[in-house]
Amino acid sequence: MSIPQVPEPARLVISVLSARREATGPALSRLTREFGPLEEEVGPLAFTFTSYYDSEMGPGIERWLWVFSDLVDRGRIADMKRLTNEIEQAYTQGGKRVFNLDPGLLTLENFVLATGKNRAHRIYVGQGIFADLTLIYEKKTFRPLPWTYPDYADGRMIGVLNRLRESYKCLLMKLCGRIE
Repeated sequence: MSIPQVPEPARLVISVLSARREATGPALSRLTREFGPLEEEVGPLAFTFTSYYDSEMGPGIERWLWVFSDLVDRGRIADMKRLTNEIEQAYTQGGKRVFNLDPGLLTLENFVLATGKNRAHRIYVGQGIFADLTLIYEKKTFRPLPWTYPDYADGRMIGVLNRLRESYKCLLMKLCGRIE
């Protein structure tokens, strides 16, 4: 018999896509009020794997990763995605988003993105939101899966997430009183 357990909290990493970095300021303010201060902002990172967002946000889209200092309850992933959707909607211009916000949970075992789109490999977590198992940690690195988006499967992104995993691991050990 399995005994239900609450897992360790996760590191919140929000991916931000925009052709206008200055337009994301209000989103960052709202998210830091909700989730606490940033530990780090990574980017800009080139976003050249798809032109999917160009018609909405314009050309020259770049990515930033907002890495939050405070760890979060994994069970809140649907709430996080609903909030980021609300923020995106609040700052549309002419019915188009000026930025895209995708919350992700980084743990020792994996990296999971929240999405409103259902696919065969995504698990429904409530409120119209699905959890996408994007990367797994195996043999000392994050590894893509057959469905991983190409930008998350890229070696540069995996390198960034491996580094963030190490800082998360240190933070988690301090929180749990297990300093090595």
